[in-house]
Amino acid sequence: MQKITTLNKLFFLFTIALLCAACSSKVARREKSLFNASTDIVTDTIKQVYVVNDQGLGDLYYKIKPNDLIAVRNLQNQEFGATTTTMANSQNSGAVTSSNTITYQVDADGVVNLPAVGRVAVGGLTRKEATAKLQFVYGEKLLKNPIIEVTIVNVKVTLLGEFNRQGNFLLERDNTNLIDIIGEAGGITKNADPKTLKIIRGDRSKPELIYVNLNDVNSLASKKLILQNNDIIVLQQTKSSALGEKLQSSNNILQPLLVVINLAALIFTLTR
Repeated sequence: MQKITTLNKLFFLFTIALLCAACSSKVARREKSLFNASTDIVTDTIKQVYVVNDQGLGDLYYKIKPNDLIAVRNLQNQEFGATTTTMANSQNSGAVTSSNTITYQVDADGVVNLPAVGRVAVGGLTRKEATAKLQFVYGEKLLKNPIIEVTIVNVKVTLLGEFNRQGNFLLERDNTNLIDIIGEAGGITKNADPKTLKIIRGDRSKPELIYVNLNDVNSLASKKLILQNNDIIVLQQTKSSALGEKLQSSNNILQPLLVVINLAALIFTLTR
């Protein structure tokens, strides 16, 4: 009977330890994650894509707005129009930055002032529509059958958390989706939890939250994964990784303390 009672106690203590470890792992991951929301609990059960404060699909094709910065490149003759634009990936942060780029700001009335052709109304146009319009303007005034490339250089998303490269990434193409950007970031880290990806979109006071389970291939079909300007994409680490880091941090504090205690005990023993 005594043996059975002892086993029951050990089982009870083991169960309590497991529950404490589970709670600690949740707390540890939450402490390490960015932009926590009360709805983040769905990441433990999400099947594919779950949306909070759904604001619809929005503009699948970004439309040029006042104060946007655009770069224009004439692929036939760089002497006309804006100067050459080159984009490069930063080796350190993975953020897409511009090098030797001359950009032109869109005025409050939606007009941009370009070399050689002057003021052109581009506000409210998609990148493709602006390209077509500038090809017409340059062709009418200067060039024969020009090939124009337009880049809206301030349209970007931000990747934070368990990506191989974090930072700001330009949306240089229309309909850029989540997987395109994850690919540009070099994928996710070995400590990433694929069920915890979150996109923060729209009004920062009441943002739309899009939770994505990257483990399920059916998630890729969602139109919500077409990225929009200023999206923040956050990916958390696994609970075990977060707990491991927390335990390692605690161990780094406890080890020197244990050394001091052991040394004090040794001195006390020797001086008795």
